[in-house]
Amino acid sequence: MGLNDPQWGKKNDGGPPDLEEALRNLNKKIEALFAKLSGKKPNNGGTGNGGSGKPSKGLAGGIGMIVIIVALIWVSSGFYIVDASQRGVVLRFGKYVEATQAGPRWHLPFPIETVEVVSLSQVRTVEVGYRENVKNKMLKESLMLTDDENIIDIQFAVQYFLKDPADYLFNNRTPDENVRQAAETAIREVVGKSKMDFVLYEGREQVAASTTKLIQDILDRYKSGIVVSKVTMQNAQPPEQVQAAFDDAVKAGQDRERQKNEGQAYANDVVPKAKGAAARLMQEADGYKQRVVANAEGDASRFKQILVEYEKAPQVTRERMYIDMMQQVLSSSSKVLVDQKSGNSSLLYLPLDKLIQSTAAGTVPLNDLQTAAGKSANNAEQVAPQAAPQAIVNDPSPARETMHSRDREAR
Repeated sequence: MGLNDPQWGKKNDGGPPDLEEALRNLNKKIEALFAKLSGKKPNNGGTGNGGSGKPSKGLAGGIGMIVIIVALIWVSSGFYIVDASQRGVVLRFGKYVEATQAGPRWHLPFPIETVEVVSLSQVRTVEVGYRENVKNKMLKESLMLTDDENIIDIQFAVQYFLKDPADYLFNNRTPDENVRQAAETAIREVVGKSKMDFVLYEGREQVAASTTKLIQDILDRYKSGIVVSKVTMQNAQPPEQVQAAFDDAVKAGQDRERQKNEGQAYANDVVPKAKGAAARLMQEADGYKQRVVANAEGDASRFKQILVEYEKAPQVTRERMYIDMMQQVLSSSSKVLVDQKSGNSSLLYLPLDKLIQSTAAGTVPLNDLQTAAGKSANNAEQVAPQAAPQAIVNDPSPARETMHSRDREAR
């Protein structure tokens, strides 16, 4: 009651407050409010019931209006809006009724029906083996045994989102804990079937993929309404107590691989060279074989031809064969033979140094031989000034024919 209320200061003789009078005052205020809103003059005369103590019709209308307003507020509380990435789950006295799509929706107000709005696009993350930071390890979750009976420490994160809001709400008491337990079960099964080196190094992606599939299978069997999007391996290493020994073993393995690679590189360098040398020797041997066979066949053919000529003129053929053989033998000798029939006979002067040099090159200059044939010597015998390493004369020049004829006369 306000300070300016006419009833202020009046006593009620110690009795309870007059309820009817309070209702009448409230009714007057409501009528005045609605009259002001409607533009009518409020009725301020008495109780509105001819002075009787019963409530007037205006009081009943005011109470009905209040009831209508309350009813409208109650009905309007059933309106709700669902975003495009959300779904609404309608519950009637706690029982699932339907799942509503995006847009403005209405349901029977509380306490008849309630709505749970669930986000389907939100990505949720659960850590296994650690909490918030890799250094904050949960050894009970992270330590596990491999197929080769080694213990490894693994921390990973599971990202998931929802596919069925009804299953998510009614089949999961603690969704994050369910996902964590399913992930731990799956990773222990995958690691238990794999070798330690495979899990730590080359098979980490494969382990993550296999774990994702197994987690999804477990959650689908539970009808959890959850879809696992990705499993991220944060850390995988041996336990800290054996980390030093494991590092030594890894280093030894790396040294072994390095030495194997060096040996393979050396083999790749030596083996082709050896194969090439062997192929070259085989080709040289084959060429030598063909050369020897061809020479033998040529000698045989030449012998047959000589035999035919020998049968025609035996003496001439023998002399010719003797001269050819002597030429072949003396061509590889460092001696110089001079035909001396008499001490006073003239001797041809030969430039032996030039002949040796030219025969070393494979040719004998014809002009040198003709010049030597045109010169004469006073002494019957001369010895070469210096011993040459080797003289080979293969040119059938006139000077050599003269020497051959003198040899035949001497014999």
